[in-house]
Amino acid sequence: MSTPSLDRYRAKRDFTVTPEPAGDDTPTPARALRFVVQEHHARRLHWDLRLECDGVLASWAVPKGIPPDPAVNHLAVHTEDHPMMYLDFEGDIPKGNYGAGTMSVWDRGTYECEKWSDREVMVVLHGTRATGRYVLFRTRGDDWMLHRMDPPEDPDRQLLPEALQPMLAVQGPLPDDDAAYGFEVIWDGLRALAYSEGGRARFQADGSDDVSARFPELRGLGPALGTLQVVLDGEIVALGADGCPDRERLESRRAAGSEAAIRRTAERAPVAYMAYDLLFLDGHPTVELPWAERRRLLDGLELAGPSWKAPTAHVGDGSALLELARAQKLAGVVAKHLERPYRSGVRSPDWIEVRS
Repeated sequence: MSTPSLDRYRAKRDFTVTPEPAGDDTPTPARALRFVVQEHHARRLHWDLRLECDGVLASWAVPKGIPPDPAVNHLAVHTEDHPMMYLDFEGDIPKGNYGAGTMSVWDRGTYECEKWSDREVMVVLHGTRATGRYVLFRTRGDDWMLHRMDPPEDPDRQLLPEALQPMLAVQGPLPDDDAAYGFEVIWDGLRALAYSEGGRARFQADGSDDVSARFPELRGLGPALGTLQVVLDGEIVALGADGCPDRERLESRRAAGSEAAIRRTAERAPVAYMAYDLLFLDGHPTVELPWAERRRLLDGLELAGPSWKAPTAHVGDGSALLELARAQKLAGVVAKHLERPYRSGVRSPDWIEVRS
């Protein structure tokens, strides 16, 4: 790395416009070396790791955030040194400026430096969310990798699964003991599992087809979930003028081939992702949990974005929801047993599809 300097930092910014600190003040000495990790919603979401060094903050942009597991390394791009006042910076960098977007502090704390060279930086972080021994090692140019050297803090933590299969319902009448079931509307869209990690979401439909590129308006789900590792089950739905699912509009989106056609159909027939189950959460499968607990965890994610939501589920009184679905010309309802696990790839009587 080059000699610490704020020249590059200042050259990239207009301090009459941006609220970022210019770094003109003398930094206050501290007993321990400090670090900060900032969540930066710029053109693409990333996290900035900054380590105090010789009166400035040596900085790396980490697209997928701080890795919690030594089994996975994350790219870290070395950027310009930042002033010490950036340890506390949060705010909106105006559009048109370098790094435009919202920045907030994801974690901060102190660190111990075990090694610092032009090719390798080894530190022990003492934060609230980022703790343990990490090493940054240079691969080429400004590209480095960030590796956790310690075992995961959670010894039971697992990596995000790559390919799950959706659970399927059987068709039938409303169950007699409807107090033992949760009821949801049938959205009659494109069934898709959403995998989100490091602020990036991808959508897998029909068991294996990655349809993320066909529905660009859904990309925002990844930044909304941030560093959470999540697998969701749900449906991609195109709504008609009456607010009901429109299969014809959805098929027009699926048929679009070129990027230009995808953009045109996205403007004409926008879609939304309706999430109704949670299969994995932050290092832990949830499929063995009962539906009622999975649903509680799903609701805790507070999914409510411009193109994604977790529609309300109702416990009991399925007949009332079915009548409402019929009145609104919806396809029907699904009854899901409160105490049953998620059976990936299985058509199970624990889920009953009741058509209008």
